[in-house]
Amino acid sequence: MKAGNLLDALHRDMPDVARHLARIWGIVPDARLVGGAVRDLLCGRGVADIDLASPHAPDVVMARLKQAGIRVVPTGLSHGTVTAVLDGHPFEITTLRRDEETDGRHATVTWTHDWREDAARRDFTINAMSCDSAGVVHDYFNGQADLAAGRIRFVGDARLRITEDGLRILRFFRFQARYGGDAPEPEAMAAITVLSGMIDRLSVERVWSELRRILVGPHVVRTLAQMHACHVLGHVLPEGYDIDRLGRLLACGAPADAVLRLAALVSGDVREVARRLKLSRADTTALAQTRGEPVPLPGMGTGVLAPMLADHALRDLSWRTWLRQADLAGQRSDTWDDLRAVLEGMEKPVFPLAGRDVMATGLASGAMVGQVLAQVRQWWLENGCTAGHAACAARMDAVLRDSPTRGT
Repeated sequence: MKAGNLLDALHRDMPDVARHLARIWGIVPDARLVGGAVRDLLCGRGVADIDLASPHAPDVVMARLKQAGIRVVPTGLSHGTVTAVLDGHPFEITTLRRDEETDGRHATVTWTHDWREDAARRDFTINAMSCDSAGVVHDYFNGQADLAAGRIRFVGDARLRITEDGLRILRFFRFQARYGGDAPEPEAMAAITVLSGMIDRLSVERVWSELRRILVGPHVVRTLAQMHACHVLGHVLPEGYDIDRLGRLLACGAPADAVLRLAALVSGDVREVARRLKLSRADTTALAQTRGEPVPLPGMGTGVLAPMLADHALRDLSWRTWLRQADLAGQRSDTWDDLRAVLEGMEKPVFPLAGRDVMATGLASGAMVGQVLAQVRQWWLENGCTAGHAACAARMDAVLRDSPTRGT
């Protein structure tokens, strides 16, 4: 099919990329755009990555590009992939392949010159199209029709595609949410239901990467419900989940953050979820803090909110309000929005004293210094964090006078 507008859109929206691509085509003229770039250009979406395929072995592609003065990075030679870098723009070029052996996670590949054979090893029909330098779209498995119909369909036998790489189960739901219609393709859903246990064989890092993208993607509640219907979500979150609670969070208008949405979705121990999925330290902390206490509530004045803000990050407090709003209201609310506006308008209270203030009284450094500071800080918190340095120093003197012993 001739699709001149495909490359026209690239020239219009990404002129630098189009210019670099034309240079690559001048060196490797039989290379083609493949995968997501073709798919997204066809449906008028922004293109994130430009990937190409070539019938030439990777060493041949590297030699040609280097001879033309283009920087080349051997990013994945065992899989036939090299990366051409032009003015900071990376272009992955992968040799046409066929799978010789798969174990459900990784494949052993050999090179081929057959474009259809290479397309046949891809996951979904909408990702199996290619476009040559003349703007001709090569579509061996009716990907354009599926894209137009909002139909996510595996290339060939759905069960075979899944057994080649179980991650395709999660990828199916991510693509279904972004490109699919209301009802998933029945053959795909049947195959996923039978093979849902393959999720357990995947590295948890790959599972979390896909789940994170699903959580911030479109139609997340519908997508998770489909995953539940296929017994997939139970393998992803065996600790338990509450899709309805996540739906209430979205109905409140909460930020589209993966960790916040995960905190709403998980009904079990979030620390266990973080440990099992190997979340980053930052994500683990954010997840635990979001489910923590105390929780600001509408009607609380600054005298109550200030101590919370002194001990907790603004983001943590804000996210806790979203979860509580989901539980108590389940919809947008000016009252809760006003509460967050008050929090965001407050300066974080800073305790006026430090260890040097205690030691300036003659108290030697040691555990007693920390104990005195802790007592004064607790008094400061209980009084709305309003006491300044002088008032806190006076309180410190009172604590020291009442102390049974003073080390020197």
